Amino acid sequence: EEVEEGLGVAVEADHDSPEPPRYRHLQPAQKALPFSATCVRISRDSYPNLRALRNASATTLRDDDAAFAKLDEGDYGYVLDDVQHLTDYLPELPTFPNPLQDHPAYSTVKQYFVNADDTVPEKVVVQKNSPRGVHFRRAGPRQRVYFEPEDVKACIVTCGGLCPGLNTVIRELVCGLSHMYNVNDVFGIQNGYKGFYSSNYLPMTPKSVNDIHKRGGTVLGSSRGGHDTHKIVDNIQDRGINQVYIIGGDGTQKGAYEIFKEIRRRGLKVAVAGIPKTIDNDIAVIDKSFGFDTAVEEAQRAIDAAHVEASSAENGIGLVKLMGRYSGFIAMYATLASRDVDCCLIPESPFYLEGEGGLFEYIERRLKENNHMVIVVAEGAGQDLIAKSIPVADQLDASGNKLLLDVGLWLTHKIKDHCKSKKMEMTIKYIDPTYMIRAIPSNASDNVYCTLLAHSAIHGAMAGYSFTVGMVNGRHAYIPFHRVTSTRNKVKITDRMWARLLSSTNQPSFLSKEDIMEAREAERLANRLPVPASSSEHTKKHSASVLSNVVTVV
Repeated sequence: EEVEEGLGVAVEADHDSPEPPRYRHLQPAQKALPFSATCVRISRDSYPNLRALRNASATTLRDDDAAFAKLDEGDYGYVLDDVQHLTDYLPELPTFPNPLQDHPAYSTVKQYFVNADDTVPEKVVVQKNSPRGVHFRRAGPRQRVYFEPEDVKACIVTCGGLCPGLNTVIRELVCGLSHMYNVNDVFGIQNGYKGFYSSNYLPMTPKSVNDIHKRGGTVLGSSRGGHDTHKIVDNIQDRGINQVYIIGGDGTQKGAYEIFKEIRRRGLKVAVAGIPKTIDNDIAVIDKSFGFDTAVEEAQRAIDAAHVEASSAENGIGLVKLMGRYSGFIAMYATLASRDVDCCLIPESPFYLEGEGGLFEYIERRLKENNHMVIVVAEGAGQDLIAKSIPVADQLDASGNKLLLDVGLWLTHKIKDHCKSKKMEMTIKYIDPTYMIRAIPSNASDNVYCTLLAHSAIHGAMAGYSFTVGMVNGRHAYIPFHRVTSTRNKVKITDRMWARLLSSTNQPSFLSKEDIMEAREAERLANRLPVPASSSEHTKKHSASVLSNVVTVV
């Protein structure tokens, strides 16, 4: 046996494993800890994501949410943030052989079933001595399932706004259940959550959904709001539904979580699978949401049109408003893909109009140099500036989202007024392609992604899990509901991708020296980096608005 330095406990050398990291020494007066307990202490002290996860479980989450957190710890700082399973509250359930083992289409696959211990890391870029960190359960078919095909009654519901790929997900859920697991009873819930208790269920078969992926929108209809947990679960129970597939954004996934908790409270054998949908790509943890690639591709048409209009007029400006209530991913990626954009404005990066380094000064310079320019603005950008000039009471939609003022129209008038005051001849064309983009069918890459998401959801539900499914670092995984609903994915303006955009457009950052220091401080706090000596005085000052917009820990 070798005594591992710094742990104060004898550990048998394992020549098949990587060399354990050398963590800080225990104080001599401290009592030696078991190796597994030491790993837990190390991970709590050294790994910010795990610490954030533990803190969230203990403080940020409500008591009833914290009760559903399942953390399984392993060696070298490994933590599995696991999802709920039927056996957590129904321990005596029988299992059945997976029908896929006799499926001719999968007979040639060398190892089709996922190993029970396979997990997907949340963080793939690590250092030599980094703890292994937080992992999620890998998606895919299991050898044993908790539902016999003839007993399955599944339902599918779509909620919230439209997004490319909705019909593809619906189609692949119906066809996947039928073709892979021989499930015949699949129903569609019409017009969102309220359809559970206000309309008849729509029977769905592979034949009835055969070509719906070629159409935009959702054949089931969608709506915001209408979530009544008890009414929904009452109908699920009365109709004998035992698999629920819920497609929607973060608000919809919160609703799915509440449905699952009520199902568990009643002790029902029902699996709840959430498939995250947001055209803004602001769902936390996952790499991207379905429909995002299609949205960026379609946004190019509007940008191209704006560029043609702008370049065909003297001092022409093309202004395009794109989706992005809280996150500017579509605007950022469309700008990078286009290369015709001169300025991109997003919610995460504050900007100002007048004065040195402001938007008006940049517009004047750009028009003088090129005689035209193209501006892309996300719908959530500049809302604080609009509120100052147009005082209005905050209003919410049926999903609880703040109703936004039209930043594109407001910016158009502001630019016109400025140019008029400077006696500049200028032509501006404002293009808002929002509803055109979200109403189109998904492109080829999104169709494939939708198929994989649907199949992963089916495999997980058949195996008895309740979860949100998504791609994490290129691998499909089952993610706990609270992880995708507790925060939003946002553009980090201290990241290299935003720097690439600034380099492409040559626009000013619109950030003061104080903003940049506060952004760096927020990132340091998120990653628990040491405080630079030069910034120690400045870090005493914080701006809540910049801190909340600049860095979001995912």
